[in-house]
Amino acid sequence: MIHSERLVREFIELVSIDSPSFGERTMGDYLKTQLAALGLTVEEDGAGSCLGGNCGNLYAFLEGRKDLEPILFCVHMDTVEPSAGKRAVLDGDGVIRSRGDTVLGADDCAGIVAILEALRVIHEQNLTHRPVEILFTVAEEVYCKGAKQFDFSKVRSKEAYVLDLSGPVGSAACQAPTILSFTVEVHGKASHAGFAPQEGVHAIQAAADAVAGLSMGKIDEHTTLNIGNIHGGLATNIVPDLCVLSGEIRSYSHEKAMEVAETVQKQFESSAHAVGAAVDFDIQIGCRAYETPLSHPVIRRFETACRTLHLPSSLHQTFGGSDNNILAEYGISGIVLACAMNQCHSCTEYTTVDELVRISELTKALMISED
Repeated sequence: MIHSERLVREFIELVSIDSPSFGERTMGDYLKTQLAALGLTVEEDGAGSCLGGNCGNLYAFLEGRKDLEPILFCVHMDTVEPSAGKRAVLDGDGVIRSRGDTVLGADDCAGIVAILEALRVIHEQNLTHRPVEILFTVAEEVYCKGAKQFDFSKVRSKEAYVLDLSGPVGSAACQAPTILSFTVEVHGKASHAGFAPQEGVHAIQAAADAVAGLSMGKIDEHTTLNIGNIHGGLATNIVPDLCVLSGEIRSYSHEKAMEVAETVQKQFESSAHAVGAAVDFDIQIGCRAYETPLSHPVIRRFETACRTLHLPSSLHQTFGGSDNNILAEYGISGIVLACAMNQCHSCTEYTTVDELVRISELTKALMISED
């Protein structure tokens, strides 16, 4: 049985730890201590120094039945802003919120505490379990930068459960998109806007023309395009010689995302050429699209565990990225489990005691599964 009071107590403690992206040191130290006490071997990599942060990814392993294949459980240690000074408030109805001036951090403290509690119950009750691998990543909230630094040759598992999704426990995502960001620099020529505007090349005009020629939002059933930031110019009496824009493309098809990026680049180049400007275009791929087949054992095991716990199960798509996108690139088939987080990335984020218990039970059931 899950120890609900201990679970809630530890969740509140985890929330109180400041753990922004690139600042996960205190959280990492706490987790290393807890994992070692439960008999897991723990290693920290050098992702922190590579990324300019203060903590690396944590990898832990727990020996289990040698006739069963290992399974990887993955969560991230960082939280989005505003997060400094987070405090959890437990209401009388079992809802846990922040004080309203920060996020709660259930994303991903709910996943962290579920893994720790499942491991504790297995340890205390001496339950037979399969080999378990744990990966606590840093900098997930900034396009999974931490997981990209991890050496996946250490991982034995071919299947994974990533605890990092909103929705009722028992739901999971088996498909996620490519997410890429782009930056466009439009270079014109400065001149006095009053005395010699004809001698200038208006970078903002070229950029505006390009944006006007693009379709924003949902451009087909599986793909979106957004330009979310634009700045340029020095003063109202100077023809601007630089305009910088940044945007994002998401698609369930990686090839389609790259096609849209090419279309965006060509549109800016065409608009710039028309007025004598030039363009620098840069793409960064945050994560690549994946789809785990519904017939895959990692999904069947999840559905069996849900039935055992009398949890309604459902599989669906998500249009957000997670560390599971990175695992898929390394041949690890996984799904992303809903894990007691609601209204994430906002100061109204909340969880409930009942849902924390459910995700802990589900995590334990997956760890001891013989399927």
